[in-house]
Amino acid sequence: MRSLTRIEAAERAALLTVASYAIDLDLTRGEHAFRSTTTIRFQAARPGVDTFVEIRPVRLIGATLNGTALDPAVLDDNRLPLTGLAADNELTVEAEMAYTNTGEGLHRFVDPADGAVYLFAMSFLDRAQRIFACFDQPDLKAPVAVTVTAPPEWLVAANGARTEVDSADGGRHMFAETPPLATYFVSLIAGPYHARRDEHDGVPLGLYCRRSQAPHLDADADEIFTVTKQCLDRFHELFGVRYPFGKYDQAFVPEFNEGAMENPGLVTFRDDFIFRSMVTDTEREQRAVTIAHEMAHMWFGDLVTMRWWDDLWLNESFAEYLGVRVAGEATRFRQTWTTFAMRRKAWGYAADQRPSTHPVAPTEVADTALAVLNFDGISYAKGASALRQLVALLGDEAFLAGMRAHFATHRFGNATLADLLDALSAASGRDLDHWAEVWLRRAQVNTLRASTAAHDGHYTDVHIEQSAPDSHPTLRPHRIGVGVYDGPVRRSLVSLEVDGGRTPVPALTGEPVADLLLVNDDDLTFAKVRLDDASAAAVPKILPTLADPLARAVVWSSIVDAVRDADRPPADLVALMLAALPTETEVIIVEDLLTMGTDLLARYLDGAARDEAFRHVALACDRLLAAAPPGGSRQLAAARGLVRVATDASRLSGWLDGVDVPPGVAVDADLRWRIRYRLAVLGAVGPDAIEAELASDRSANGAEWAARCRAALPEPAAKERAWQVVMTDTGLSGRLVTATAEGFWHPEQTALTEAYVGRYFDEIVTATHRRTRWVAQKIAELAFPRFAVAHATRDAAAALLARDDLVSVLRRKVVDADDDLRRALVAREAI
Repeated sequence: MRSLTRIEAAERAALLTVASYAIDLDLTRGEHAFRSTTTIRFQAARPGVDTFVEIRPVRLIGATLNGTALDPAVLDDNRLPLTGLAADNELTVEAEMAYTNTGEGLHRFVDPADGAVYLFAMSFLDRAQRIFACFDQPDLKAPVAVTVTAPPEWLVAANGARTEVDSADGGRHMFAETPPLATYFVSLIAGPYHARRDEHDGVPLGLYCRRSQAPHLDADADEIFTVTKQCLDRFHELFGVRYPFGKYDQAFVPEFNEGAMENPGLVTFRDDFIFRSMVTDTEREQRAVTIAHEMAHMWFGDLVTMRWWDDLWLNESFAEYLGVRVAGEATRFRQTWTTFAMRRKAWGYAADQRPSTHPVAPTEVADTALAVLNFDGISYAKGASALRQLVALLGDEAFLAGMRAHFATHRFGNATLADLLDALSAASGRDLDHWAEVWLRRAQVNTLRASTAAHDGHYTDVHIEQSAPDSHPTLRPHRIGVGVYDGPVRRSLVSLEVDGGRTPVPALTGEPVADLLLVNDDDLTFAKVRLDDASAAAVPKILPTLADPLARAVVWSSIVDAVRDADRPPADLVALMLAALPTETEVIIVEDLLTMGTDLLARYLDGAARDEAFRHVALACDRLLAAAPPGGSRQLAAARGLVRVATDASRLSGWLDGVDVPPGVAVDADLRWRIRYRLAVLGAVGPDAIEAELASDRSANGAEWAARCRAALPEPAAKERAWQVVMTDTGLSGRLVTATAEGFWHPEQTALTEAYVGRYFDEIVTATHRRTRWVAQKIAELAFPRFAVAHATRDAAAALLARDDLVSVLRRKVVDADDDLRRALVAREAI
């Protein structure tokens, strides 16, 4: 499918004004295809000129422009030429369109639990044209009216409110015309969905899920509705602009690729957010933050939309910042900034240090294929961190005043970074050009560290040193706090603005030397932190009792990042996990250390050293299991962490049989699958045990877990079957393919999978060419031989990158994965 270029989009936006879309979908024509009829009314600024409309059909049945039939044969890939435009135009396009199983376009899913069929539409980024004919770019917004014909027993919902249902006509559903929408927001769901409804402050609320998930949604509906209402109230208070799209439905749909999508009036989420087993408070917090994130988009993205994808950060950075902020201010989840510091910023730091780094606001995104590459930790976490810095610089009142002016000026329209900066500058009275230049238009991350001198137990000099990598030598202004800790309690917090390479901290001159001097305490800026020597030496003693969870998260982030950079040996991380994890009270810190930490150890250590490190991590988990209250989040996180690194297959098998299970740990469906997966890696179960587990869990979750487990089996035949699924099976759903790829590589199996290292580089180009963009991106990343830490692997990556036939998502993923290998080699060679 041809990608739309920025130049083409700008030319078409200058030419056209779209008045409306009328979309009529017939979903009763079988399991492979549906009928789509679209009428577009639009004006042309220069009558007589030509343009094109996008559509990606199985078969173009017919099209008429201003009453004149167009030849279907002129369709060129996904572009239908429109010639000789009038001042006012009406285009009708009728086509047979294909359902997908990749989470893009109109996705069709058969529930293994009961055989019921479910559909959901995903139009992002440029996939609306797989559902209806459209001018598929963000700055040609128009009102949308949808009509759907579906089986009479199906529930159908769309962006607009349903106005009429004619069951006598095969279940024909008509929906009210929406306010102007970008094409990538158009969505619907259809199938025997289960619904829960409520209302708040005049806004109708709805929740939808598959029929087989109904008991789990019903158990959680009150919490989801409560979070939704609390966030609505807070956004209304912050922005002074009411939610502008009528109803607020939230649909939890099967095999959704990402976390959620902000379709106005019908937000879609991956249905993993409907919890069927015990979950931690972090997972509930993540759901609340995701709800707030998507709601923030109703203003940033939906009400005011970027003109082109180079301003993606205007959507995602703002939604990330506001989602974390509003969930933390309005809901019961008060530690959202701790989670952000621990998880989201780690994602951002990693992305910003790779060769593929880019500015938060890149100056050029040439086409839609390149736009998808920037949905990463930079556009989300770094951008949100930059906004947090901006709020600290301007003050909250000025920041919010600028937002309100921005919404008023561009309501239901499009805007650019320049438009936003103008509004913020006017509200604050500050020129933001320099701030935007260094924070938004330049890539890479700074490092901050304290340098101290003392005499007779008192500081004689403290200053903050700022550095930048030689490849990106930008030094930025940072509004930060420096925490002064005597043992677990903060004695004082010094607030200052760091600018340049050396910033003195005169407030600390003459003060007693602290046990810990924590740079970027309260985590206000986006910068790597390195502790001074005395503070680093004190961390093993102080960290387990440090009172503030956000301060602990900043310390842990500094330690993990230093290990990642090979500034500290992996043994330091292992020792600190053993010392501090058993007493850690914040579950997000436990969970992320047991995922990020063990992933680092798996790549940075080899053989006996890795096994010994994992034994220490398992011991830390056992100690936390014993210390944590039964049935709580910390105990569950410890149990999962233990399963992740366990080598005692008999103990894990005993848990499946109810033997010696720690009191309070529920070996429910999800924990059973985690145990089965680890046993598969260890070679302690075979295919029959996996199929028996699947027989007792005929669900979408069960099917994905079974795919991971089959791929993890340490048997040559199992590995070959899994490899063929990843590389050649285009009939399987995208989620099952990616689950298979997730299960393939394990550090314990490097000898068995050695032959597949070369096969990745030989086969991945063809595999990604035959896949849709999202699946190609996932298999390029997940199938990469990340545990083959060797110079030969890097040589093979270099040879692949020298080719000129790589799709952009493959090139990006290989560049990044190769850099991770480089880091792992440096760390191993430093030991």
